Amino acid sequence: MERRIKLKTLNSHITCKICRGYFIDATTVTECLHTFCKSCLVKHLEENNTCPTCNIVIHQSHPLQYISFDRTMQDIVYKLVPDLQDSELKRERDFYRTRGLTCPKDAAMINDKGGAGDEPEQPDNTDCHRKDEQVTRRFANRTNMTKLTEVDAALHTYSGGPQVNVCLECKSTSLRTLKRSYIRCSAQATITHLKKFIAKKVLNGIEKYREIDILCNDELLGKDHTLKFVYVTRWRFRDPPLRLQYRPKIDL
Repeated sequence: MERRIKLKTLNSHITCKICRGYFIDATTVTECLHTFCKSCLVKHLEENNTCPTCNIVIHQSHPLQYISFDRTMQDIVYKLVPDLQDSELKRERDFYRTRGLTCPKDAAMINDKGGAGDEPEQPDNTDCHRKDEQVTRRFANRTNMTKLTEVDAALHTYSGGPQVNVCLECKSTSLRTLKRSYIRCSAQATITHLKKFIAKKVLNGIEKYREIDILCNDELLGKDHTLKFVYVTRWRFRDPPLRLQYRPKIDL
């Protein structure tokens, strides 16, 4: 027997904590995985470098490099909220029209179709209502994801961008060795993401990630270093995969 879920029970998961509206161009902070409207988050980061929800420091100087468009979340919101996508596109077109400009989304559609005189292709919503219940059930399962899944999501947030092959080796007898030491993840993932991944696997608690150090060539890596930065600065002239070591944190 299928159970229907009312939209209002999901509002806390699909609304922006800044504007209190439904996500538009949903954008996720890769450090903590909190999501906001893109325009809301970018405006916030013009004056701050912390997450509006948990106040974690995203990056000391370049926080905008650690946010990413969350296509999955945005698709879920558009499926769940009736007419939101059409009304938002209309408002955006009106905004650019009053300023004598072409709406970027229309321009992208025209380029994709290969003609400047064509009408923008509208999304096919024939099966939307039929799929709403399936999407709702999938979203309910998504909200119950374990923290390990959240870390995996962070490691693959930039799934369309460059990837890095990484070998994680244990450098201490007091920690368990990962069952699978080889992973492939986004080049934009940070050392903190790897710490959380390892903590969940070997310490049975993602909150214990601060108890782990990660090294490359016996050099301690900073928590905000991206794997791309580590690869270029520590592994540039070596054969892949990028080899990193983890150990219990040493208090100096």
